[in-house]
Amino acid sequence: MTKQFPKDFLWDGATAANQYEGGWDQGGRGPATSDTARAVAPEERKTMGSEFITPMNRERLDFALNDKEGLYPKLWGPDFYHRYKEDIALMAEMGFKTFRLSIAWSRIFPNGDETVPNEEGLAFYDAFLMN
Repeated sequence: MTKQFPKDFLWDGATAANQYEGGWDQGGRGPATSDTARAVAPEERKTMGSEFITPMNRERLDFALNDKEGLYPKLWGPDFYHRYKEDIALMAEMGFKTFRLSIAWSRIFPNGDETVPNEEGLAFYDAFLMN
């Protein structure tokens, strides 16, 4: 017995902006709490205790954004911000028919209290959607 997907099966993909987008300091994007997530080896997590789960505050955010020794992978991710055209081509090559894109609201409203969206952020998502 051979099992196959139906011809009209929709192969798709999805991303989470905070893990995938990168370009954290470009296009007018503001900081996000996920930017402070430091890469921690599994064996180190076991010994960290409450240090691993630290409440967010401005001091912690500033430290993470300026730390030159720590590894904060969500700041740059796979760099979809600069490579989205290549990524779309790869998805098409794999046969994807749909794609769910997560939006980084810190790119649209950099401080979180704006009444008008960041035009550079909107332009990025417009360029992606028009591709």
